[in-house]
Amino acid sequence: MARLTPHNEQRARDLIAVYPHPRSALIPLLHLLQEQDGHLTADGMEHVGELVGLEAAEVRGTASFYDMFHTEPVGKYLVAVCTNIACLLQGAYELLEHAEERLGVAPGGTTPDGLFTLEDAECLALCGNAPCLTVNWRFFGDVDRERFDEIIRRLAAGELDGEVPPHGTLARVRRTVGVPAAGVSVHGAGGPDPEYVPAPPAESAEPGAPADGVADGVDLETHATTPAVASLDGPGEPS
Repeated sequence: MARLTPHNEQRARDLIAVYPHPRSALIPLLHLLQEQDGHLTADGMEHVGELVGLEAAEVRGTASFYDMFHTEPVGKYLVAVCTNIACLLQGAYELLEHAEERLGVAPGGTTPDGLFTLEDAECLALCGNAPCLTVNWRFFGDVDRERFDEIIRRLAAGELDGEVPPHGTLARVRRTVGVPAAGVSVHGAGGPDPEYVPAPPAESAEPGAPADGVADGVDLETHATTPAVASLDGPGEPS
């Protein structure tokens, strides 16, 4: 698949609507694209650029900065073994060597069946359970050779599908909160599809009434506060 599917394009527009400027939604949209295809395709990044008013090169420039994004295909399961100091002292290099032997690939490689890609990772922030690894950003701690083999076996058998979704899926719970930016964005790109009519809320609040828990007089507007973008607030001093 290349460009976002119609369903995912609408999800993208819903995300864009939460931000005052479409380009602010770029990283969430890249995660959405990676969830769809398992990696970031060239056509997909171009499509994301069209939605937020950026050139494809600008989108790729952002994607290439973050190591959670992959512009080349990876396996269904991305296995990242931490080799930073806490894990190293607990045998991380020996675990990584075992992983290479067990999977038959070096770090950066993907198994012939397309199931596993192996990575040598920096600190994964589970130092208290060293050595550790992640599979598609789900944590596994206190991993020795035997536990590694068990994790791989259960992944291959589909026994961990409830815990570890395919690569690219950050969360299975869809975002249902957020205050949509009013109207079309200041850049005129992206935003809600004008033909899209969302379902009415279960309970309609009185027009003009604040949401539950929001005190009267609270300013919910988003304001530019840095000199570089202060002009986006319009005339006068930024709030």
